[in-house]
Amino acid sequence: MINTLKRFFEQNFSTTATEEETQHQLRLATAALFVEMMRQDHEVDRVEKQAVKQVLKKKFALDDAESEELYSLAKQESRHATDYHQFTSLIASHFSQEQKILVIEYLWEIAYADGILHMYEEHMVRRIADLIHVSHKDYIQAKHRVELRNEAD
Repeated sequence: MINTLKRFFEQNFSTTATEEETQHQLRLATAALFVEMMRQDHEVDRVEKQAVKQVLKKKFALDDAESEELYSLAKQESRHATDYHQFTSLIASHFSQEQKILVIEYLWEIAYADGILHMYEEHMVRRIADLIHVSHKDYIQAKHRVELRNEAD
């Protein structure tokens, strides 16, 4: 009887996710933040959508179809989110410091994709950096790296 109850709770209320499930959740959380960044200036255009998809391909080594699927899932996830905590808490607890800084750099890439940095975009990057424990120095350095790449293009 006790073993049956234990099995029932493990199957239906398990709090431990497999490594694969955790990786899926991290991808989705990160992608949802990228989609949120795209929406910050209230004008989503083709260039920003393409930037998000390109960042997803780079960050997660995806092909076009996988990137498109993750982008669609992330749009749905971000529509249902009430705040960034559900996304940032996963990133903060599972990503290395280098991975967190790379997330910030990718957010900057999306923010600059349309050639204009809106104040809401800058505010979001700062907020996410704080929530995932990226220092102000690393936040600024990531911004400068993206600016330099954009100037070179």
